[in-house]
Amino acid sequence: MLTELRIRNVAVIDQVALALAPGLNVLTGETGAGKSLIVGALELLLGDRAASDRVRAGSDKGTVEGVFELGTCGEALAAVLDARGLEAVDGVLVLRRELSASGRSRAWVNGTPVTAAVLAEVGGHLVAVHGQHEARELVDPAAQRALLDAFAETEAVRARVARAVVRRRECVARLAALQVEAEAAGARVTEWRALVREVDELRLRPGDDERLDADIRRLAHAEELQGAVQQAVAALAADERGALARLGVVRRLLAQVARIDDEAGRWEPVLEGARLALDELARELEGYAEGVEADPSRLRALEARRETLMALLRRHGPSLEELLAAAEDARAALARTGREGTALADAARAVDEAEGEVREAAAALTARRTAAAGRLGDAASVLLGDLGMSGARLAVRLMPLPEVGEEGAESVVLVATLNQGAEERPLARIASGGELSRVMLALSTVLAHRQQVPTLVFDEVDAGIGGAVAWQVGALLRRVAGHHQVLSISHLAQIAARAHHHVVVRKGAVGAVTTADTVAVEGEARVQEVARMLGGDADREVSRAHARELLARGEADGDDGASVR
Repeated sequence: MLTELRIRNVAVIDQVALALAPGLNVLTGETGAGKSLIVGALELLLGDRAASDRVRAGSDKGTVEGVFELGTCGEALAAVLDARGLEAVDGVLVLRRELSASGRSRAWVNGTPVTAAVLAEVGGHLVAVHGQHEARELVDPAAQRALLDAFAETEAVRARVARAVVRRRECVARLAALQVEAEAAGARVTEWRALVREVDELRLRPGDDERLDADIRRLAHAEELQGAVQQAVAALAADERGALARLGVVRRLLAQVARIDDEAGRWEPVLEGARLALDELARELEGYAEGVEADPSRLRALEARRETLMALLRRHGPSLEELLAAAEDARAALARTGREGTALADAARAVDEAEGEVREAAAALTARRTAAAGRLGDAASVLLGDLGMSGARLAVRLMPLPEVGEEGAESVVLVATLNQGAEERPLARIASGGELSRVMLALSTVLAHRQQVPTLVFDEVDAGIGGAVAWQVGALLRRVAGHHQVLSISHLAQIAARAHHHVVVRKGAVGAVTTADTVAVEGEARVQEVARMLGGDADREVSRAHARELLARGEADGDDGASVR
C-alpha cells in the first residue's frame, strides 16, 4: 500500500508529506484548495506526461516520491520487477519522479534510474486511479470493452486473438502478392517463351556479334581479299623475283663471306629464320586464298542472322551480354511459373489455417466475455440499488462484428434500465453525470475484487449525488477498503464520516505565492471539518453537534453498508 506521498515544488504545492493509512483515506478541503493537485502529482508518479508548467513558479525542479509497503508482492509486480532488474528492499518500494522547469523528466525505482514507461509499468501494479473522466469515458465503446475484459481477465486470450489476426493479415497479403505476381507472369509468359526460343535458335554465345560482323565483311569482299592475297603469295614465292628466291641469292653471298670471315657465320641463323618465316607466311596465305571465295548464299544467310540478332538487341539489348542475360532471366521466370501453382496453393492453405486460428481464438474470447458479462451486470446492478438507484439494472451486451479483429469478434455495449419499467437503452443515451458516477463506482467496486492493485484512488466519484445516496457511497467505499487501501477525494461529509483516516487540504500563501498543504485531522479538528462540509457554520455548536452525530454513525456502522459482490 501507499504509506507516504511526498510532493515538492509541484503546481502551487511547496512541500507536502502526505501520510496514508490502511483502509479508507478521505481527502477533503475547500473548493480550489488543491485536492486535485494531490491526485495530479500521484498520476505524475505513475508515469503521466510531465510538462514544465507543472513545476512551481520560481523553482528549478519539482519532485514527487511515493513510499509503498508491498507486504506480499503480487506475481505480476514481481515479474515486472524481475524483468527490469529491480527489487524491493525489506518489502518497500520507493518511486520517484523529477521534472525540471526546462521540461526534462527523470525517474527512479528504489534509487535505480528508469524510464517514465517503466515507472508507469511498475506504478500500474501499485495504484489504480478512478476519476470523473473515467465516468465520462464509460460512453466510449473501447472503454466498455476494456472494462468487461478486465473483469473477465481476458488478457492472455485477447493476445492470442491479436496474434492470430495479425498472422491472418500477413497470410492474406502474401496470397494477394502471389496472385498479382501470377497474373503479371501470365501476361508475359508468351514474351518470355519467344525470347528464349529466338535466342536458342540463333545458338548465341558471347562474342558472336563481333564474329558475325567479321564473317560478313570477309564474304562481302571475298574477290578483293583473294586477289590481294594471291599477289602477296606471288611476291613471296615467284621463281626468280619472289622474296624466297632472292633470299637464296643472299644466302650464297653470305656463305662466300663466311669462307673468308668466320664472324659472318652468325648471320646464317638469322637468314634461315627469315626464310622459314616467309615460307610459313606464303603457305598460310595460300591456304587463306583457297578459303576465301565468293559465296552469295552464305552471305545472305549471315546477313539474315545479323538482322535477327539486331532486332533482338533493339528489344533486349543494346549489348549481346544484356540480351543473353535477359534470356536467362526469362528462362528462370518460366521455371518459376511452373512452381506458382504450388506456391499459390500453399499460400491459400496458410490463409485457411490462419482463419481457423482466428475463429478458434475469437470463440474462446467470446465464451469468456459471455460468461463474465452476466456476472458483471448482476453484481453492478445490486450495487446500483445500494447506491440509491432502486430498480436500476445494468447489463453487458455483446454485439457481433462483421469480421474478427484484433479485439475479438464482438463489440461491447453497456445498457441500462435506470428506472423501474423503463426501456433498456445504451448507457451513453440515458445517464446523467450523477448516474454515470454511480455506475462507474459500482463497476469499479466490482472490478476491485479482480484487481491485484493494492491501492485504489477515487477522485470525486461522488459528483452529482448527496443525502442518503452519499451515505451509501461512503459505505461502499469503506467496504472496498476492507480488502484494498482506498484514497477518496470527496466534498461530501457523508463520505468523510466513513473514513478510517481523514486528511484536509488547505490553501494558503507564502508572501505573494499561493501554496497548498495537507494535515491529518482527528478529534475536534475532524469534527470542525465535517461541520464545514455539511454547509453550516463550523464555529457553531449546532453544526459541530451534527458533525459529531454523523461521525458517530459512521463509526457505529463500521464496515457494514452497501454489499460488494
